[in-house]
Amino acid sequence: MRLEDLNYFAAVAQAGQIARAAEDMGQSQPALTKGIQRLEQELGIQLFVRSSRGMDLTTSGEVFLERILAVRSSLHDAIREAHDLHLGKLGVVRVGVPSSLTGSVFSDAFAELIRQRPAARVQITIGLHDPLLAALHRGEIDLCIATLSRKPDADIEQTPLFDNDLVVVGREHHPLHNKRSLRLADLGGYPWLLPNANVIARKLVDACFTEAGLPPPNVALEANSSAEGLMAVIRKTDLLTVVGRRTLTQATRGLRALDVPNIRWPRSVGILRRAGSYHSPLADRLIEILVKQSSHHQS
Repeated sequence: MRLEDLNYFAAVAQAGQIARAAEDMGQSQPALTKGIQRLEQELGIQLFVRSSRGMDLTTSGEVFLERILAVRSSLHDAIREAHDLHLGKLGVVRVGVPSSLTGSVFSDAFAELIRQRPAARVQITIGLHDPLLAALHRGEIDLCIATLSRKPDADIEQTPLFDNDLVVVGREHHPLHNKRSLRLADLGGYPWLLPNANVIARKLVDACFTEAGLPPPNVALEANSSAEGLMAVIRKTDLLTVVGRRTLTQATRGLRALDVPNIRWPRSVGILRRAGSYHSPLADRLIEILVKQSSHHQS
């Protein structure tokens, strides 16, 4: 069984089309077609059925793909481990970070890592929580700094760093700061800046209004990631938003949290890694730095 045939199979399965997979891999379509045919003959099973959409996996093909991706991830770990040993335990560490945490969490740790390991290379992927977690599962990144899940995942190791509860924020002189006995309904009277509906922070806010029997907030400005990168808009308008309390205390000049009784969105931020996978010495060192810096900030 040829390794390239397995790669061809995985590429077609993920792309859904031979033409697109061939383009992504820089190979000819006949090469991919022959590779898949060889693989099906060796396995004695049909992996794909052709449809109007392209190439659809059979049930057997879906199970085989899952196994192949796991094997490729393990092979990649073995190659990286050998490479690290060859280079004297130096190499590349791939990190996923939400945009809201890039400055407040990762920048200082990255600077310290480079100071300690001048030959180190770090590849940063900035994105939303769910795509980063999916990339971690696929082995495309080594670790991810993200909001920790309350539901344990046997495939993921979680290392807590700090609490970063969400708070409602407005500009320094927002009218609601002067209102007594502030209620959730009062917040609904103002427009909001929020991430889109797929982001955890947005889901928490919408759920809070729904559970109180109120219509969802009026979102005047919607972002495809964390709203924390658009604080200049909040300073210049009466829009409201939510940010992590740690972010608010670090770098949000001109903004204040609104004191709304009985509203609290607890969140813990930490490091996620695939359980049982190879962890390079460089990745381990970065984690040590992150944990140490987090403890220092909390003390």
